[in-house]
Amino acid sequence: MDITLPEEGGRSARYQLVGQPVQPVIGGRFSRLAYAAAHVVADPLAMTDPWSRPVVDWGKTMEFRHHLWRLGFRIAEAMDTSQRGMGFDWASAKELIRRSIAEARTVEGADLASGAGTDHLAVSAARSIDDVIAAYEEQFAFIEGQGGKAIMMASRALAAVAKGPDDYARVYDRILSQASGKVILHWLGDMFDPALKGYWGSHDFDAALDTVVAIIERHAVKVEGIKISLLDAGKEIALRNRLPEGVVMFTGDDFNYPELIAGDGRKHSHALLGIFDAIAPVANAALVKLAAGDRAGYDALMAPTVPLSRKIFEAPTEYYKAGIVFMAWLNGHQHHFSMIGGMQSARGIRHYADIFRLADRAGLLADPDLAVARMKNLYAVAGV
Repeated sequence: MDITLPEEGGRSARYQLVGQPVQPVIGGRFSRLAYAAAHVVADPLAMTDPWSRPVVDWGKTMEFRHHLWRLGFRIAEAMDTSQRGMGFDWASAKELIRRSIAEARTVEGADLASGAGTDHLAVSAARSIDDVIAAYEEQFAFIEGQGGKAIMMASRALAAVAKGPDDYARVYDRILSQASGKVILHWLGDMFDPALKGYWGSHDFDAALDTVVAIIERHAVKVEGIKISLLDAGKEIALRNRLPEGVVMFTGDDFNYPELIAGDGRKHSHALLGIFDAIAPVANAALVKLAAGDRAGYDALMAPTVPLSRKIFEAPTEYYKAGIVFMAWLNGHQHHFSMIGGMQSARGIRHYADIFRLADRAGLLADPDLAVARMKNLYAVAGV
């Protein structure tokens, strides 16, 4: 099977599909905690204005969560993969969290944690650290009131008003001391959100590392783990090596995740990844092999997903959500390629062609005939 795809320089060339769809292992055992940060499915027929308040296709959104649970993944809900802070507001996130927690109760063994941030507090309206604390408290109260577990997301408002590391410590000390259950922390780099530059009160990694480690050490009984998303394996390992006993590392490194999850024989990372949304069938099969002690089999499956992930998360990295939703559309998880805020327009047509090729090579086109048909429709609209 082949298809004509655009290349650099305005040329087009025939591409021969080479991949064989990888079959996941339903009911397989993982030796790592594996959270997939899940996207939301927009309802394009209900959105009279795509830039207005988001309209979600709740049925398809919940169906996708069942797809991830069926493959053995935990779900990180209402995170940046769901376009939090990029068109998906707190009012919509509350409804998503409420529905997902309720849905998880219908699935044996389903696990879910939800993002608690301060995004209902406009950065321009944040005047003090107390404003940030109050915003976090509101979101924690909602999630915990639903019986959910919270992921403490990085805060744009905190980054804007904090004058140094002590202000970060004050906020995190307050929220963690009040949390009813264990919390996952999230260190999100500015490549994902430029407004978070200098998080933890310093532009120097080592100084920031000291700040976050000190916070975790003070609250180790309340911290399940920390997800770090800096796209730098060395920085993740530096933090991993300093975590207190019982606090786990969740890799958020969508560039280097296979080696970090596999570990170095002494320590390893667990996973909380946006790319797992797109590569779930292959990641499932690979994690089952890793749990069985088959490192070579794990590497063979995971390695082809890395070029795909690096393409999806290439700069400007914050637009990676478009590639995630594109993959869901190619694989039939939704009937359209529309996103909240029209975010599908954030990437160019050659970018999507590259994703198609790399997804094929990684065995991630579940139904090649469907994927080719949808690509042809996309390129016809683009005038290719």
